[in-house]
Amino acid sequence: MTEVEIPDYNIFMMCDQLNKNALTELSSDYYFRNCRPNELEKWKAFPFDSETIPSEYEDFMNEIIKDSYSVEMETFYKNTIFICNNEDKPVATCSHWKAYSKFNSIHWLKTLKTHEGQGLGRAILSEIMRKFSTKDYPIYIHTQPGSFRAIKLYSDFGFKLLKGGTIGHRVNELEKCLPILSEFMPKKDFDSLEIVDTPSSFIKLLKNETTIQF
Repeated sequence: MTEVEIPDYNIFMMCDQLNKNALTELSSDYYFRNCRPNELEKWKAFPFDSETIPSEYEDFMNEIIKDSYSVEMETFYKNTIFICNNEDKPVATCSHWKAYSKFNSIHWLKTLKTHEGQGLGRAILSEIMRKFSTKDYPIYIHTQPGSFRAIKLYSDFGFKLLKGGTIGHRVNELEKCLPILSEFMPKKDFDSLEIVDTPSSFIKLLKNETTIQF
């Protein structure tokens, strides 16, 4: 299996306490700012490393915006951060969102491939995590095994893999994902991952949710 062949199985992670040792500062070559309303199309294209969204994914991204953010777009722009270069071009992004108005979650962590390896993902996740107070925890993430580099980053901040349960409209597929993560992650990184049972209260909280806010 090559990296591009990794299937999009569901992985869920939870952080109940921030590891402050993982926090870092942004290089002076870049700066943070919020996504602007006239940049929505640019944000939609970000996960695909493209200036414009591929046509085959446009309906999917529009559905996400409709289900998750459409009634609170002002909050979406407030909660969506870009890292920009000195030409004001966004090169990394991350969002946080109170999914279903019930729990805090991290969304859409992405660094453009042209800017990977500079610590931008860690810097923008640090900026997001600093916004939460103790009462905002636990914080949740939905991801896929193809994001194994991000999974290592999340684990550094205190996120643990969740085992078991159907979470909202998605089946937790951690058992399928572990062999993939073991194959693609350095052994020391894979061995450092922590696995905990999905809290029954969290499963119950999402039992009747069918949209893709999380």
